[in-house]
Amino acid sequence: MADSPHRSVLVIGGGTSGNALTVLLRRAGTAVDLVEASPDWKAAAGSGITLQGNALRVLREVGVLADVEKDGYAAEGVAVLAPDGTVLHAHDEFRTGGDDLPAHIGMQRPRLQQLLIGMVGTSGADVRLGTTATAFAQDDEGVDVTFSDGTTRRYALVVGADGLGSTTRGMIGITDRPEPTGMGIWRAPAPRPAGVRRTEMIYGGRCFIAGYCPTSEDTVYTYLVEPARDRATLDPAGLADEMRALCENYGGAWPELRAAFTDPSAVNYTWFDRLLVEGPWHRGRVVLVGDAAHCCPPTFAQGAAMSLEDVQVLAELLTGLDRWDAGALDRILTDYHARRLPRVRRVVDASVQLAQWLLEGRRDADVPGLIRRTLTALKELP
Repeated sequence: MADSPHRSVLVIGGGTSGNALTVLLRRAGTAVDLVEASPDWKAAAGSGITLQGNALRVLREVGVLADVEKDGYAAEGVAVLAPDGTVLHAHDEFRTGGDDLPAHIGMQRPRLQQLLIGMVGTSGADVRLGTTATAFAQDDEGVDVTFSDGTTRRYALVVGADGLGSTTRGMIGITDRPEPTGMGIWRAPAPRPAGVRRTEMIYGGRCFIAGYCPTSEDTVYTYLVEPARDRATLDPAGLADEMRALCENYGGAWPELRAAFTDPSAVNYTWFDRLLVEGPWHRGRVVLVGDAAHCCPPTFAQGAAMSLEDVQVLAELLTGLDRWDAGALDRILTDYHARRLPRVRRVVDASVQLAQWLLEGRRDADVPGLIRRTLTALKELP
């Protein structure tokens, strides 16, 4: 058996949560290896991301907030529009990260990934790309991990930050799987039309939601939400054409945005999924964070925030732990789950409820009340 791993951590997955956790643990002096299945982790998928205040609160601790503010776009509130582009209602947003942070910043997702990669690179973590974990062998003192390149290393703790399709989740015997909610979403980047300085959404028309969020001084990301389609029937070469067809009758900024949908490779189509692992998020010395443990429709734009809060809480608990023996780690990981589950459940349930109301065409639903209750609760520290 290999030597005692002391305070060493393996992070599986080099996305938002895995990178942020790596930086926070390295800052506390913990030895961290990070493995990422993709050989090119700079090529982050996705056109844009909305970072709510509680996500910004964690990114400030990670050390990238200044660059996020510089490279992203702090939107000037939210507006709901009629299909013809008429503004029906505009309002300021809840500042879920506190009054000293923007309500939300939109930014290009690949740029956020680059910022986090930069922090990982200077943290001193050992990073291996194009590598996956294929087996775990645990005992009371550590975890022997076998990797796809045939090597084996020993760690005190393994963290599965490998997303919605997490292999770590299945490898430790957690049988929960994502479930589709019945909705699909089209996303694409576009140049920012003059005058678009806030997130704007249309409820109705051909789509449930047609919206866009500024992601820089020059760009926005757009999204169209509709009933889920069989993804196997979609022609990759026709994705831009389909997105143009979906928004052709919308007014306001949409005619200008529609003209920008010309590159099918820039269009992304996915389903809305729901996942919440209700039971423990760990088995022995292997624990899940972020989308590996929970995900929800992006109706509240809280996916990244919930994942970032996970790693902040986990890093805080691990940093305060004097001894990493089996009993102490089990108590910490149980505490982590107890702190995160009620908050995550609130967001998952509210996000799914809002999506369900849209599917059902509920005109009498208390959407403002649901939003107010959910976002007000998120102002409290996790």
